[in-house]
This record gives sequence, structure tokens and C-alpha cells, in this order.
Amino acid sequence: MADGSEDPAVFSSSSLPADPRLLATVTNAYLGTRVYRDTLHVSGVYSGAAGDTHRADVPSPANVHMAMPGAGGLDETFALDTRTGTFSHELRATDFVATQQIYAHYSLVHLMVVSITIRRSAHATRPITIQLQTPFEPKSQDLDLKQGPDFQGAHYVYGRTLVPEVRGGPCPAVHMLWTPVPGALTLRGEERERRWQFLTAVAGSEEGAKGSYRRGLACAAAGSLHRRHARAWAALWRGCSVELAGPLRLRRALRGSLFYLLSSITPHPVLPPHGISPGGVANGARGEDYWGHVFWDQETWIFPNILLFYPKAARAMLEYRIHTLEGALHNAREQGYEGAKFPWESAATGREVCPEEIYGAQEIHISGDVLLAFEQYYHTTQDQKLFREEGGWRLVCAVAQYWCSRMVWSEEEQCYHIRDVMPPDEHHCHVDNSAYTNAVAQRSLTFAADLARDLMFPVPEQWLRRARSIKVPFDAGKKYHPEYDGYSLGEPVKQADVVLLGFPLMHPMSPAVRRNDLEVYEPVTEPHGPAMTWSMFTVGWLELKEVQRAQALLNKCFSHITEPFKIWVENSDGSGAVNFLTGMGGFLQAILFGYTGFRITRSSLRFDPALPDDIHELNVTGVSYLGNKLRFSITREAMGIEVTESPRDPPALPLEAVLAGSGQRLPLHKGQRISLPTAAGCIRRPSPGTS
Repeated sequence: MADGSEDPAVFSSSSLPADPRLLATVTNAYLGTRVYRDTLHVSGVYSGAAGDTHRADVPSPANVHMAMPGAGGLDETFALDTRTGTFSHELRATDFVATQQIYAHYSLVHLMVVSITIRRSAHATRPITIQLQTPFEPKSQDLDLKQGPDFQGAHYVYGRTLVPEVRGGPCPAVHMLWTPVPGALTLRGEERERRWQFLTAVAGSEEGAKGSYRRGLACAAAGSLHRRHARAWAALWRGCSVELAGPLRLRRALRGSLFYLLSSITPHPVLPPHGISPGGVANGARGEDYWGHVFWDQETWIFPNILLFYPKAARAMLEYRIHTLEGALHNAREQGYEGAKFPWESAATGREVCPEEIYGAQEIHISGDVLLAFEQYYHTTQDQKLFREEGGWRLVCAVAQYWCSRMVWSEEEQCYHIRDVMPPDEHHCHVDNSAYTNAVAQRSLTFAADLARDLMFPVPEQWLRRARSIKVPFDAGKKYHPEYDGYSLGEPVKQADVVLLGFPLMHPMSPAVRRNDLEVYEPVTEPHGPAMTWSMFTVGWLELKEVQRAQALLNKCFSHITEPFKIWVENSDGSGAVNFLTGMGGFLQAILFGYTGFRITRSSLRFDPALPDDIHELNVTGVSYLGNKLRFSITREAMGIEVTESPRDPPALPLEAVLAGSGQRLPLHKGQRISLPTAAGCIRRPSPGTS
């Protein structure tokens, strides 16, 4: 089963995993499926009311198996090529090769494609027949499907989801066209090679589905269907490269994680945003992978990686929250508070759809997590239009208002409390003053005030007062942050919680306190819990330059990565969500924010590299900051920084690199690489008087 290839970008095997949940996924920003699965999903198309809402199962014509029953001497290979986002199945005999490709088209996002090519060797002349097996039936438990007239050789069904998320709300429409799949394909004796292509087009309207199918047929006729898909992936990788000189296992894990995250986005979004769920669009049917709901996983674990390379795609994730703000306002009112409370689990409307009430009622840090993503985006792009004209400011104000209404003043301690919550550590509930919850609320209010000043809006005094005076639990004697009021040292913890104060929150603390927090919580954190946990401990130890300790914790992530297609499982025993983008996102942050030391601040992009002994070099290309694209090349002794792109329309802001120790300032110009010692510093706009 293990991948025998030395190519870190191609995951191959002579057999498929026994657990079908661990099959490769093929997705784009709109469509997704696991290969050889009888359903596919469409982004934003849910069925079911409230806590029963889930991704609607759409029957998948792309579930096609290629076989030659009774044929002996066949070699068989299954492979996922991350360069082109293509899954392949190859049958090889002495006189022919049959290759099946399955992919969700990356530029024609309404298309799923199955392609089969039979090519004979030079000396062979006999007809070659491949059997095709497909269980496809145009039926769904979630859609009221009706059959329409055929269109250009394709069959056609259409319908709507059966149950709206909210009483009286819309039931999304699905229109699907597909090329009928025969039971067998034959390469005739006089033919040397032949390709058959089977298209599935899915859209929210008849016009959209037919237009997509028509474009797919035209590309297929021109021989450019897969080439166009591969070109889109090549362009994506050119703008986003993370390469390291180190163990092959780590390079593969890095490539796979980045691939699956990129499969969920498009660099230049044109579709309405629907958020990213922990298992991606390929998963999320009723009862699996959190039913396709959107959690804090999107903002805390996935978003920072996307923002670093593709700010427009990151912006679309924020737009999803803006579009679901009315639901968040409703959630707050329903609980008796002001402002906006984002749901712990969100689908199409932004209303709470968590099947278990306690999480929706108590895991309120989600609203702060959402606002932290808005803050990171703003500091990276300085995109004021999102806030002034497109709803961002209204959302920021609503979250700040929620936090103000959620706090109560403690006369005894002379500070504000947030009571009766569940922290990220879900082993505990009904606690007061969760350190993480209160710190992220403080961060929300501080950002809201800073943004108001930038936009030249008045700053409500209550934002400032509450940000200054909220309690973040701290034990001055033991010099660490208790997880909540009454936490006892040694109590087991489910997952990363207090360690998140150091990163991503960057809550003010000394290196000694940061170390103590890591030392206190590492041994009591559930060893087989959620996959993203150890990545955050890794980042913490890298901050403190404990590189080998950091690497030992990062290595724990590998128990969550399955073979041969590098599908992550939520828990190391195989339980929980699969294709767990959350774990992948945490792992990528350990590389992109841990090894590099990147930190997004109000005035700069800081760096402070730390490489473990078995990592000799790290190259990160495509880092986006203030409209520019940068390349970082890092070894233990030296690093290079280069601006690779600096657009003129709109013009990117000029940049300089500043070394923290010496204060040396080095102007950054497009195409000119600067070299400097591997040390702490930052990228920022030049100070007045700098050329």
C-alpha cells in the first residue's frame, strides 16, 4: 500500500485502501467527490432543517470503475498527481495500456470529467475491450429529481433539495447533465490509440449546466479539456510553492496538505462564497464529516495558509461570513445578547445548525476567531473596500457589540468576565473566563477600535474600556495561564487551547510564560486527539528555538496521515472526519509560520526562522504582502528575500526588510534579491526618508 515513488508530488499504489473513506478526493471550489463514490457534492447545497442540515447527496456519474475480468498478467496502478489535480487508474499488459483519469475541472468548475484512453503497443493488432462498471442511478435521498430532455448526447435531471435549512427558506436547485457510460469500450484492431471522455456538468440552473456541458464538449473536441485543467493547476502552483530540503516523508505530507487545501479554493473567485468545511466539499453527507458544516476550522486552521498566498481566495472566505451575518445577528438575539454571534456550525444561512445544543450555546470563541481572520486579512492587504463598501465594517461592529453584551463586570475582581462558556478544550463546559475565549474577545475589540481609527469612524468608549479590563486568567505565582477559572494543574485537555494565546493570538507574554504554558499543557493534552493540536505546540517550541523538541511534536502529525493518498484523519485512531483539512491547515502553519517565524502584525510581516536539524533549506514562493509577491529562501546561516511580483494596477505598496537586532533597513525592489543573516526581522512599508 505504501507509496513507492520518490516524486513528492505523485502518490501512487498498486492497490486501493480497504477503507473507502481514505480514497483520494477530487474537488474544485464548486464540485467534489471521493473517487469511486456514488455521490458528489455541490458547494453551498444543503438539505435538512436546522441541526439536520447536511450536504445534499447528488448522484455521481463519475463513479466509473475500469476492469478486465479474467485477464491475467495485468499490472495495475492508482495514482494522485497533485501537479495536475488528477486521479488515475492504469492497467498495463504486454500489448496495451489503459488509463482512466478522474478530475474536477479546475477552470471549468461546473465540470467533473472521466477520461479513458486505450493505447496498444506497436506489434499488437487484436481488439482490446475494457469493461466499465458503474452503479450510477439518477436518484437522491436529498433531491426531488426529475428527468428532462437529452441535450447534445447527455442525459439531464434537475430538482431541488427536499427540506430548507430555515422554515420557509429556499431549497437550492441542482441541474445535472452527463455523458452516458457504456458497459464496455473497445479499441478496434486498426486503431492505435483512442480516448473517450465522459462529462458531468452541474449548476444551479438549466442554462448554467448546459453552458458548462457545451464548453466541456468544445474543449474535448479540440483536445484541450485536460490540458486546460492542468494549466490552471500549473498556474496555481507557480503562485504558491513551499519546498524544503529534508525527509521525503515530510515533503510528501507538505505537498499533500497544500494540495487538498488548494483544491478547495480558486485564486480568482467568481462564484458566491460558501465557506470551507473540515472535510471539504467532497464530504459532508448526513452523519459524516460534520455534515459539511463550517466551523472555526475555516478561520483558525485553514485561512492563514490561504491568506499567505492567495488573498482573493481568503477574501472569499470572509465574504461567506459577511453573507451569513444576518444569521449571526439572529443567533445573538435568540440567546438574549446584542450584536452578532457566529454559529459554532454554519451552513447556508449563518444560523446555528449544530446538532448538539451545548456547543452552539457555549463555544462562543468562534465569533472572535472570525474577527481574527478579518484582522489578518486587513493587515496583509490594507483592503479598506471590504470594510467600507462590502459589509466588513458592519460585521466587525456587530461582533464587538456582541462581546460587549456578553461581558459582565466583577466588583470583586474589578474586571470584566465572560461566564458559562466552553473553551476550545471541549472536555470542559460551563466554565468562567476561558483564557482563550477572553483573549480572543479582547483581540476583537482592539482590532475593531484600530480599524475605526483607520476608517476615521468614532470609537465607542465601551470597546476600549472592555478591551483594557477583561480578565485573562494568569497565575502570577506559577507564571502560566490557567485554562479557565478553577482549572487545576494536571487536568486532561482535549486539544490545543491555552497554547493558542501565543500563536495565533500573539497575546502579550514573556518567553518564560510562553514556555510554561507549553510545559504545563503538553503532557496533559489528549495524545490521540484532533490532528491540528501538535502543530501549535510545534510553533510554540520553534518560537523558543527548541527546534528538535518542536520537530518531535510535529512528527506526531504523521499518525493522522493515511496511505497511499495522504488523506488525513481527525484522530490518530482513524475516527472522526476524513480528508481533515483542519489538521492539514495546522500542519502547514507549523511550516509556514513555524519554520519561517512569520507573524502578521498591524505594521509588518515579521520573520524569525528556525529550522530543525534535518531541514537544510526552505524556499517559500508567492508570499503575498501589501499587493506584492515575495520569495523567501532560508538556511540555518543565511536567507534571501526577493519581490517577484509588484503589480501596478492597483499599485502595490513599496517594501523594505528590517533586521530586528541591528535595525538595518534594506529596500526591496522587484527582481532584486537581498541576502541577510538568518535572524529575526520584518517586511514593512518604508519609513519616511527611506528610498
